[in-house]
Amino acid sequence: MLERIKKIFYRSMSNKEITYDQAKKMLTQNQNVILLDVRSKQEYEEGHLSGSVPLCLYDICKQASQVLPNKEQTIITYCSSGSRSKEAQEMLETMGYEDVYNLKGGLEEINN
Repeated sequence: MLERIKKIFYRSMSNKEITYDQAKKMLTQNQNVILLDVRSKQEYEEGHLSGSVPLCLYDICKQASQVLPNKEQTIITYCSSGSRSKEAQEMLETMGYEDVYNLKGGLEEINN
């Protein structure tokens, strides 16, 4: 148990924020990467990144195991500004997901 806590603690200290260019490169190089949109259903329906999977931040604890069954799979979280996706990243890591990145600045950064 202590080892798992250490792993989560040290992982959360590392910088796992990536730019949109880095995310595109990861998605191009590995088709098993999941692009996770953690905005509301309405926000997702108004527009989202191509190929993304919707999972609202507030549903992560209830639905992550169904939407994201492989805890070793690479996941890139994003939202409008990067704050909800950062929270989602931390939640997923706490739940045991091993390779989770946050899209720095979210969609606002991409659209600027």
